[in-house]
Amino acid sequence: MIKAFSERIVREIRGTVLRSELMARHTSLRVGGPADWFVVPTDTDDLQSLLTLLGEYEIPFLVVGGGYNLLVRDGGIRGCVISLERLNLLEREGDCMVQAGAGVENGALVRFCRKEGLSGLEFLVGIPGRLGGALAMNAGAGGGEITDSLETLVTLKDRTLTKREKSQLVFGYRFLILEQGEIVIKAAFRLTKADPSVIGGRIAGFLEKRRITQQVGYPNAGSFFKNPAEGPAWHFIDGAGLRGLRIGGAEVSTIHANFLVNRGEASAADFLALAARVKETVREHYGVELQEEVIIVGEDRKR
Repeated sequence: MIKAFSERIVREIRGTVLRSELMARHTSLRVGGPADWFVVPTDTDDLQSLLTLLGEYEIPFLVVGGGYNLLVRDGGIRGCVISLERLNLLEREGDCMVQAGAGVENGALVRFCRKEGLSGLEFLVGIPGRLGGALAMNAGAGGGEITDSLETLVTLKDRTLTKREKSQLVFGYRFLILEQGEIVIKAAFRLTKADPSVIGGRIAGFLEKRRITQQVGYPNAGSFFKNPAEGPAWHFIDGAGLRGLRIGGAEVSTIHANFLVNRGEASAADFLALAARVKETVREHYGVELQEEVIIVGEDRKR
């Protein structure tokens, strides 16, 4: 069965098809074992062909964006990892609407809106990664969330494209509820007209804030833990004396306590052990339960 699948996926998929691809090459933490398959479909039709093929052979799949909010365990991922980076539609629609594909980089979307004189997504410039991932986690910064300007969302499930209005979606702090196997394809945003120079000033402000507070100097996944109801996660981590704590090659950043960084040669196991230590210590000091913001997937390395 595997031989037949291997022959067909190479023959039938027009995009990039890689076998036993290390996920450390595709995650901002620079850790993660091999995926059985790593595929970058050329377009939506190619993606649908891939999903049909995976379904026929009952092979599980995982969709990734830029890998900026992802921790892949050292044993890697069984099945197929799908990157949507080539779904990069980016166009203006009417006076105040922008259509963007799931594979568009957040920074590219912000720069496009500035050029078009459309405001509302400037905060995204400080959030690395691609639009699909930002939507799936309802990314936000500076008091704004990506769903604030969202007008419609197009997803793919069971080879069917579905377009929904914002009012039909369920979302909140760092989440957007999607069905199992449902894939974000593109979104439309309703923005407001503004002078490009004014938009540029806002962008510069977000970039400067990021430079001061988040330029930690080592590979990271951004904020590792969600902010609990009791306050910012970094406050509890710092207050518990964990800034600079290191396990293996993973460290609690000395610049931003809610960033766990790869100081070199870190493994996913190092990050998992460090995260567990942070959660335990914060619980002991404050009675606060931290929850990971990063998505943890894959298998542990077999001994």
